[in-house]
This record gives sequence, structure tokens and C-alpha cells, in this order.
Amino acid sequence: MQKTPFCFRFGHYLPCSMSYFNMTNFTNPSTFILLGIPGLEAAHVWISIPFCTMYAIAILGNFTIMFIVKMEPSLHVPMYYFLFMLAITDLVLSTSALPKMLSIFWFNSREINFSACLTQMYFIHCFSAMESGIFVAMGFDRYVAICDPLRHSTTLRNPVVAKIGLAVVLRGCVLALPYPFLVRRWPYCRTNIIPHTHCEHIYVVTLACADISVNSYYGLFVLFCGNGLDMFIIAVSYTYILRAIFRLPTKDARLKTFGTCVSHLCAILAFYIPGLFSSFTYRFGQNMARHFHILIANVYLLVPPMVNPIIYGVRTKQIRDRLLQLFTHKRT
Repeated sequence: MQKTPFCFRFGHYLPCSMSYFNMTNFTNPSTFILLGIPGLEAAHVWISIPFCTMYAIAILGNFTIMFIVKMEPSLHVPMYYFLFMLAITDLVLSTSALPKMLSIFWFNSREINFSACLTQMYFIHCFSAMESGIFVAMGFDRYVAICDPLRHSTTLRNPVVAKIGLAVVLRGCVLALPYPFLVRRWPYCRTNIIPHTHCEHIYVVTLACADISVNSYYGLFVLFCGNGLDMFIIAVSYTYILRAIFRLPTKDARLKTFGTCVSHLCAILAFYIPGLFSSFTYRFGQNMARHFHILIANVYLLVPPMVNPIIYGVRTKQIRDRLLQLFTHKRT
């Protein structure tokens, strides 16, 4: 099998083709070509099996969470409203990338329209920012519930929860908005081949015939002032939460109270660790294999939507009991 050569450009390795070396310039190409996972083309069908399984679990699990929260009146409280928002965000985030990814793996359908590429890019960044904001909101809910439990029902009333949800959505939309505009403003030349499974922002702009420093700076701004700020707020919240927990009089009370935070902490780790690892390895791990970067980027999009409903289904008694009631009712 003939190997695809790679060229070094703007500090990144990009696949070369004969069209790369000609001097025909084009602005806003009608289509891009997604290569999938360069170097692992022969294994695309095998790779698609765990990816498709994760996506199926994510769809089933998140729709189940949404159904239970909607149908169970006892779950109509702030914690589960935020969980409902998290399930919607996970569904959109995974659906933004995986269907096209599977079409590459199964049908070799590599072309993606330029506008569709920008739309996919926007949705991925928008709902990633929303998910991070939802974790902050859930952390605030845990902080009020543990540190000031007598005022929880008055502090997090339904109108307040609605405003927090609206702020999370608007922030995600605004943070992601510059990405497609920054990509669209550059001229593109020589190649329209993207060595990735989806339209990752930095992979697209490295094809531009221009200085893309502003794109890199904005990406770092979102990384540190978006996710970085969110993680800082969550860390501060849990500092106060842990201090309140250690002040409880008995070990059983401390364990029971901390148990209400375990699901949130596990979901946070599942979301932030792959995301940060992907961002930092891309920027500072040029010696790593390209297919490793791409696999980590896909893990970031697929693993959190899959594990979040599992975490909350296993760890949350109300959801677990409601699931058992549903299955018991169906059998009888």
C-alpha cells in the first residue's frame, strides 16, 4: 500500500498530494476532504466498532436520563435540571462528529461541504463550552446544598436555575462564534485535505495561506479563560465543600455527604482530562504520532457523553430506583 507523504507547514505535519504542490489558489473551497485517521486506514472498520458502540450507549443513556428526569416529579430540582441539560449537551456534542466519522470509516465518504465543516466546528466548540459551564453550575448546586443547605431551596429557585442555564448556553454560543468566522476569512491554497475525522479548528486553519496566529491565540484564550476558569471555579467550590464535610461530627455523615458529590467529580474528570490532554499534546507534543492525537480528540468527544449517564445512573439512587421501577413495570 502506498503511504501518504506528509509536509511540514506552520509547525504541523500535513498530508501532501500532487494538488498541494501546484500553485492554484482558491478562497473558501467548496469541499474539504477528511482523511479519517492517517496511518490507520486499514483499521478504520475495526476502529468504528468501539466508536459506534460508545455512540449507541451515549444515545441510549442520555435519552434515558432525560426521560426519567422529565417523568419523575421528585427529580424536578436544580441538580437534575442541570443533569437534563448535560444529557442534551452530550447528545449534540457526540452527534456533531460521529455520524460523519462513521461514514468515513464505513463508506469512505470523505468529502464535507465547506459550510458544513464550519457548522460542525461551531457545534463542537459551542457544546464543549456549554458542557464545561454546566459542570460549573452543578458544582455551585453542590456547594449551596452542602455549605448552606437551609437556603438551598431559596437560593436555587426555578427562575434562578433558568437564568443560570441561559447564561451557560449564551456563553457557549459566544465563545464558539469566532471560530467559523476566523476560518472563513482566510484564503486557502494548494490542498483542501484535512488529516482528521472531523473539522477540528486548528487542523483546518493550518491549510490557510495566511498568518494564523490570531486563531492560535484565540484557541489558547478559550482554553485558559473558558475551561481554565471553569476548573478554577469548580476547584474553589470543592475547597469549601470539603471544608464543610470535614466539619461534620461523624464519619458516616461525612461519607454520606461526600457521596452526593462523587458522580459530579467523576463526570468532571471524564470531561476535562481527555480535553486538556488533547489540547496540550497537540500544541506541545509534536513528537507524538498523528494518529494518537486524533484518537485522543475523538475520545474527548465520545467518552464523556457515554460515561456521564452511566455514572449518574449507577451513583444516583433516585435515578437507579426509577430505572428499576420501569423495568419491573414492563415485566409485570
